[in-house]
Amino acid sequence: MARAEDGRPTSSVDMFVTCSQAIADGVLIKRVSQQDKEFHFQNWVGSRLDDASLNHDSSGRNSYPDFTLVNFPEGYEVKGLAVPGREASYDSNSRVPSGLHNGRTVFYVFGRYPAKIDEESYPVIDLVVCHGDFLNADHEYVHKNRSFRGFGSYGDILVRDRKMYVAPTPFALTEGTTGKQTLIVPADYTVNDPRLDVVGELTRVEADSIAVGYSFDLTTNSLEPRTIENPTAKVKHSFIAYRRSGIGQGAVTLRVKPILEVPGDDEGEGDS
Repeated sequence: MARAEDGRPTSSVDMFVTCSQAIADGVLIKRVSQQDKEFHFQNWVGSRLDDASLNHDSSGRNSYPDFTLVNFPEGYEVKGLAVPGREASYDSNSRVPSGLHNGRTVFYVFGRYPAKIDEESYPVIDLVVCHGDFLNADHEYVHKNRSFRGFGSYGDILVRDRKMYVAPTPFALTEGTTGKQTLIVPADYTVNDPRLDVVGELTRVEADSIAVGYSFDLTTNSLEPRTIENPTAKVKHSFIAYRRSGIGQGAVTLRVKPILEVPGDDEGEGDS
């Protein structure tokens, strides 16, 4: 049994191996309807948790993470990405990625699948299961929506500050994950499992400065961030990349320059 840095057992290896085996066995994503544009891959992941005998609760479509385990203080957040399409970043509505939430370790499951196909069943092209700290190592920030009233000619319109975070995916951060299945966990995890091979050692370094606020001018529509020196600048966070044994190697490395998409400012917005 693999164990986290604090000695607690972790489900991540069993979960990853089960997903990887399912892809090798040709287990397809099944779309319930043409209107099912978001949750088909989430359902596929839920079935893999069942296959791995990992009892879980589905938190609901607007909850975080998507699945919380019963016997482990862990959860899984699922991100499906259509190919071709936007795959280097994803929108996180009112939720900053993190490896810890409400005392639970959070893993992210990124899976890519074909876009614009007519069939109701289709394959998982590639997959990354990663510890949330690989995306963001901060555990302190707590998101809160805020609002004020006073906008508009009569002063009775409410302005909501409802933040959308756009984070890079592991496919944007790494080389060697395309077309394969990869598990990324902190280097201090104890993973001595014959089902896995080490395929990479990845180190992310904290930035020199961090954003701590911003201001928005309603008359000019200008957005100005406020930054400070990062008190933990240059701190290194090390991770190990694994692949299932016997399905080929190929190193996983960090990109020298991550692919950082810049979605349009109005992308994803609506009137709801």
